[in-house]
Amino acid sequence: MRRFFINVPLSSTVFIEGADARHMALVLRMASGDTVQVAAPDGKTAKAEIIRISAESVQLTLLEAMEDHTEPPVKVWLVQGLGKGEKMDYIIQKAVELGVYGIIPAITEHCIVKYDVQKQADKVVRWQKIAREAAKQCGRSYIPRILPVTRLAAVLGQPEISNASTIMLYEGQAPQGLKQVLSKTGRPVYGLFIGPEGGFSPAEVALCAANGVSVVSMGPRIMRTETAAVAALTVVMYECGDLGG
Repeated sequence: MRRFFINVPLSSTVFIEGADARHMALVLRMASGDTVQVAAPDGKTAKAEIIRISAESVQLTLLEAMEDHTEPPVKVWLVQGLGKGEKMDYIIQKAVELGVYGIIPAITEHCIVKYDVQKQADKVVRWQKIAREAAKQCGRSYIPRILPVTRLAAVLGQPEISNASTIMLYEGQAPQGLKQVLSKTGRPVYGLFIGPEGGFSPAEVALCAANGVSVVSMGPRIMRTETAAVAALTVVMYECGDLGG
């Protein structure tokens, strides 16, 4: 059964509009009486029947609530240093597939890309679309949020991070490994810091450590930023989430 996201809480009657409506009507050629799954912004899902359908709007009536087990038991915020080219697109897509809860694009000392305010806003809109499509493709019930581009020092004060168990991957000397830190923490929310090309500067590492962030190593090899993000999220989800059963 196909799944579609709606922008409002579940109610007896819901509507799907825009690109999804066109896709349902013109590409999938759905008709009245067909059933689909709908997922609300709070992650709740339900089975629904199409009542009326056109390329502009699809009206559905809810049939029954559905239990959903696609979301991990931990919430992981990925603080990702801005990567060049299409690396951010790739990181966001794969992070959503792995179960990330949200992503904060971060400006750091070693960021190669420099966006003005308008370009930052445009990029966030694009990245949110990528997150939505990835969530739909992999069957999630929740679309991870892409927050505005933020300087690293300001990220540390954001509520999403200040209440989380925070971990920074560092290719330099780190006192402990990622698995070692995960074995000691039991919080339901994590903040995972990944540097851009060139990694984090020693000053940034010191700043984060002073703010309670655990600085860890991922092993003896230096990974590309897109590899580090996927690898670290996989480890966190395996140790604390739902990968591996």
